[in-house]
Amino acid sequence: MSNACHTIWDCPIYRSVQARFLEASKRIGLDPNVVNRLQMPDRSVIITIPVRMDSGEVRIYTGYRVQHNDVLGPFKGGMRYHPEVTVGETAALAMLMTWKSALVGLPLGGAKGGIACDPHAFSRSELQRLTRRFTSELVNVIGPERDIPAPDMGTDEQVMAWMMDTYSQQKGYAVPGVVTGKPLVIGGSHGRREATGRGVVYAIVKALETMDLTIGPDTTVAIQGFGNVGANVAATVEELGGRVVAASTSQGGVYSPAGLKLSELERCYREGRSFEDYGEGDAVSNEELLEVPCDVLVPAAVAGTIHKGNADRIQCRIVAEGANGPTTIEGDRILNDRGVVLIPDILANSGGVIVSYFEWIQDLQNFFWDMDEIFMQLKRIITRAFDEVYRVSQEEKVSMRTAALIKGVRKVSEAMLARGLYP
Repeated sequence: MSNACHTIWDCPIYRSVQARFLEASKRIGLDPNVVNRLQMPDRSVIITIPVRMDSGEVRIYTGYRVQHNDVLGPFKGGMRYHPEVTVGETAALAMLMTWKSALVGLPLGGAKGGIACDPHAFSRSELQRLTRRFTSELVNVIGPERDIPAPDMGTDEQVMAWMMDTYSQQKGYAVPGVVTGKPLVIGGSHGRREATGRGVVYAIVKALETMDLTIGPDTTVAIQGFGNVGANVAATVEELGGRVVAASTSQGGVYSPAGLKLSELERCYREGRSFEDYGEGDAVSNEELLEVPCDVLVPAAVAGTIHKGNADRIQCRIVAEGANGPTTIEGDRILNDRGVVLIPDILANSGGVIVSYFEWIQDLQNFFWDMDEIFMQLKRIITRAFDEVYRVSQEEKVSMRTAALIKGVRKVSEAMLARGLYP
């Protein structure tokens, strides 16, 4: 990804998301008027954000909020802080959020946002000023009945707390439902931190069942990326009795067929050490990790890591996309031709938006659920969505990704046709 993406059409990930949407639309004979409308977002907001640094210097950053479609309900999507954030990437991820919410049956639309910056380069006070100014510029664009942001790459529950407080200060009263992924004490939900990774594993369990397998000590899992998603995939795999044999961070990884100890991985991560210093097994790069022998590979880092240059060397039976867009179109085709089961991102990592939805409705009702209820409902929704996607893939003889897009796009299309065009 490059900041040369000045428009959405300049961006490779946007063109890739578009191509997959058009393929699914063609397969289901989508109304051409609906196709034309869904190719472009409803609204794209580009914001100049002046921030006074601790040194007294004022620096200018660029922020985005892209709202793709809200035919099913309020816009919903994360806010990411990363140097490579562009309007094209943001628009692509907003479109994916539309399909994701529709696929799993949530009354929400799709949005995405962020700031082109390195959050690690800021002091806490600078990051707070950046977030509050960004939020104040969005106060008429977001809201619990309009658009509900959430954490994403480079943001966390503290950033969401600042966003919620800034919005509330402007409104004159507490509005916890304006964002999700907040701390529990101000209206957050149990299970939100674990949601995406745990949902990935629930989907893996269902994929194994289609092969007449169950997760157990002989089930080997490799995880690229050990942020919130990857770490919770590892924790849930261990909880269910599976074996994590490889894991990596941006600094490098480790592979051990005998299995890795989650507690030691977490200690390395907390201390900022590379997993190459794990002490046992073989050091591997992020690229090499993708090719280790395993039953399940979970790319949970960045987009485009599985492509035509390495897809034919991947040695797994299942790929579960923890990240957004980790597999290119060419990589998709190669994996499909080789018979690798790919659980697409809009299904595999939908746990985050599902539990964000739970948090939102808990805030609206001022009635909160315990962890067991959260996980039970999360498992129910992901299991149902997997079964429906698998059924479509078998009936239509298409890949799981195409089946997931067919289901999501069809639901959005039906809602648009039912509501009609205004005026």
